[in-house]
Amino acid sequence: MIQTPTLRQLEYLVAIADLGSFHRAARACGVSQPGLSAQVRQLETLLELRLLERDRRRVLLTPAGVELVRRARAVLAEAQGLVEVARAFQRPLCGTLRLGVIPTVAPYLLPRVLPRVRKRHPELRLRLREAQTGELVAALDRGELDVLLLALEAPLGELATRPLFRDRFHVALPAGHRLARRRRVREQDLAGEPVLLLDDGHCLRAQALAVCREAGAEEQSDFRATSLGTLIEMVCGGAGVTLLPELALRSEARRPGLAVLPFTKPEPHRTIGLAWRPASGRGAEFALLADSITPA
Repeated sequence: MIQTPTLRQLEYLVAIADLGSFHRAARACGVSQPGLSAQVRQLETLLELRLLERDRRRVLLTPAGVELVRRARAVLAEAQGLVEVARAFQRPLCGTLRLGVIPTVAPYLLPRVLPRVRKRHPELRLRLREAQTGELVAALDRGELDVLLLALEAPLGELATRPLFRDRFHVALPAGHRLARRRRVREQDLAGEPVLLLDDGHCLRAQALAVCREAGAEEQSDFRATSLGTLIEMVCGGAGVTLLPELALRSEARRPGLAVLPFTKPEPHRTIGLAWRPASGRGAEFALLADSITPA
């Protein structure tokens, strides 16, 4: 019978790769450093490969180590998925669920839907993490998160997804702008307008930029914001115009000096939804969660 690595050995190898240190990896895994080192040496002996380069200052992965860590992450995710499926059969949406949310959704949607989630699933403990799409997808892949709440137009690879709702874009203008008195705005009306956008890494930036390029608008390249609130303040100050998702209207569209107009149909939009690892096997659970977090 072929001897195979243990999940513990793979867990230790991945921890060393992530933390760059035997000491930090041992502390994160809750074991002694000699114990962790012994398990990794056993793994290298079993595979007849050197996986790590060690010196007094740091630990680096060998080329073989890089590939083995990539596969180890997949194996650990599959193992975690097995446990999650078993739990889901026992009691769905019970216990801890780690939810990642993008910054252009979290402050606008979560306060409205979390009370409903708690009421419908009182045994569910949500652990929330707010970050940009790329960081959340990477954390999901590493098994640090269970499910994501984000815009499905972003590059998500082969993740399983469930659309929740369309979040239509509106145009935010200074109150004295030439378009401010219209009832609706056509995309082509933005031609030549200086448009303010979020910084790199925000998926909303890419979606808004696509609309602006189609309309012939020009990005204000000397300014990029880290939040929708900052964008709106700059618009009120006359620095340009921006696109505001409907989800944020309650919080951001009531400021003095601001006009917010819908687009003519077909309105540009983003699709807010859930995404998770297909191997997790928790699609039925996440469907229950979806019913609770769709805004009324």
